[in-house]
Amino acid sequence: MEAMLKHAQEVLRMEAEAILELVPRVDANFAAAISLILDCPGRTVITGMGKSGIIGRKMAATFASTGTPSFYLHPAEGIHGDLGMVTASDVVIALSNSGETGEILNILPSLRRIGAKIIAMVGNANSTLAKNADVVLDVGVEKEACPLGLAPTSSTTAALAYGDAIALALLQKRNFTASQFAIFHPGGSLGRKLLLTVGNIMHKGNENPLVSADTTVQEALFVITDKGLGAVSVVDAEGKMLGVLTDGDIRRGLSKGVDFLQRSVADLMTKAPKYITADKLAAQALHLMESNQPKPITVLPVVDDNMVVIGLLHMTDLVRQGVV
Repeated sequence: MEAMLKHAQEVLRMEAEAILELVPRVDANFAAAISLILDCPGRTVITGMGKSGIIGRKMAATFASTGTPSFYLHPAEGIHGDLGMVTASDVVIALSNSGETGEILNILPSLRRIGAKIIAMVGNANSTLAKNADVVLDVGVEKEACPLGLAPTSSTTAALAYGDAIALALLQKRNFTASQFAIFHPGGSLGRKLLLTVGNIMHKGNENPLVSADTTVQEALFVITDKGLGAVSVVDAEGKMLGVLTDGDIRRGLSKGVDFLQRSVADLMTKAPKYITADKLAAQALHLMESNQPKPITVLPVVDDNMVVIGLLHMTDLVRQGVV
């Protein structure tokens, strides 16, 4: 068992070293590949066979989700008609550790006739694929982690990491933003965090608890109980925010005796409370609530550009939507 664990640890060390060996190879050729893709009016087509194909699929998915239109082309399907998906406006990234993969070499003449630019990601910079490419990216490794030297291990890990480096360099050059990322990820919890706005989930209209500054604490308590949000926004005659009164404020006021219930909410409310606008992301509202000092808060008034209170957001709304 001990020998097995040591061997597994050595595999991780070898694959980590394979990635680090690529750092000096982020060079002029890397920059040329980035420029080729950025200047490309079409899409980035990624192709590879076997394990390289699996890496290619992952690269295409990462490219597509980070602002670089991309798809994976199986080279064996390519020679049977799928090359029709490639145009002269595209850039093709071809992955092959040996640079001599038959299925890849078979589509090179057609790619040249189509007019697409070719970037070769190879482990052999003197290979046939490399010699027929516009840009060559050397991702070769000194040794595979496989003790037999047969199963692609260090080489595929290195290619995967280098592909990520390309994708994220493109992301940075395109000034790709979180909101753009959200458009491509509308599903699941990630989509909810990136797309859901305060306006989508806030309590508005009749559900929005509002009272005026001269309302008594007792009357405000009835509103809080009726709306069930644990707070009311205090507004002036134009509906502009003056403060917030919570059920916690009222509980703390009980120490002053029941007479305080007949006082106006203006005497007890939190003045100049935290607030948010409807167009902000729900995730931003969560951060605002959790980062409040000296302790987190559970409600946020929602205001428009004129500070008119148009809604109220409660922490439980964020929980129900999966933002928390």
